[in-house]
Amino acid sequence: PDTNMTERFDCHYCKESLFGKKYILKEDSPYCVKCYENLYSNTCEECKKPIGADCKDLSYKERHWHETCFHCFQCKNSLVDKPFAAKEEHLLCTDCYSNEYSSKCNECKKTIMPGTRKMEYKGNSWHETCFICYRCQQPIGTKSFIPKDNQNFCVPCYEKQFAMQCVQCKKAITTGGVTYREQPWHKECFICTGCKKQLSGQRFTSRDEFAYCLSCFCNLYAKKCAGCTNPISGLGGTKYISFEERQWHNDCFNCKKCSLSLVGRGFLTERDDILCPECGKDI
Repeated sequence: PDTNMTERFDCHYCKESLFGKKYILKEDSPYCVKCYENLYSNTCEECKKPIGADCKDLSYKERHWHETCFHCFQCKNSLVDKPFAAKEEHLLCTDCYSNEYSSKCNECKKTIMPGTRKMEYKGNSWHETCFICYRCQQPIGTKSFIPKDNQNFCVPCYEKQFAMQCVQCKKAITTGGVTYREQPWHKECFICTGCKKQLSGQRFTSRDEFAYCLSCFCNLYAKKCAGCTNPISGLGGTKYISFEERQWHNDCFNCKKCSLSLVGRGFLTERDDILCPECGKDI
């Protein structure tokens, strides 16, 4: 006899014969309808019943619905083949979502529909086409902007209308300027007259209207110590001793021979040297 005629055709799970019955193939294995539904049917989010093999299974983010159960949470209208939005586990048609949750455009006061591009800033929202520069009326889009007096300006318009000009380069200062002698400078333009390093954020001083870092100022203008020849800045409380047009750092005012500190003591001078009375008694 032909073996094909007698070969069994059974449900992969319950092993009952499938001859003459409806069956469903899954991963090349046949299942009777009952086993397939028990094993593989999804539960409907709305009615909590299984979605049978003869029903359409609609899914969204790993959740499933019967076709008849897939409707707006608010107005109950079907969402099949229609745009919808999700909010706190519920699905809403775009109309209900807009009425309930959508933001209103700060410019035209109309609803910003879900899915359309919008701009947000400090709790306010705009349609992308409504977010425009107050001066030139062009959409700002993703470009930089500067808010002023509840209006928004693109950077070029703000510079034309409000920005101060740097004393040095004459260009507009938009952020992070420095004020010196009541005049505005870019940080990068406010530099030491001597070494040209930026002065903002560090101590500096001036002479004849020119600004200098402390190092350059000391090298150019400070008194030199007669002992170590380094400048005595006088800034930051540096103590020094002055005698007959010569100056010494406190730490440098020592006897030339025995190195005893002469601060607050009597001393003798021998040409350019200073000596303690003990070392100077042989002069």
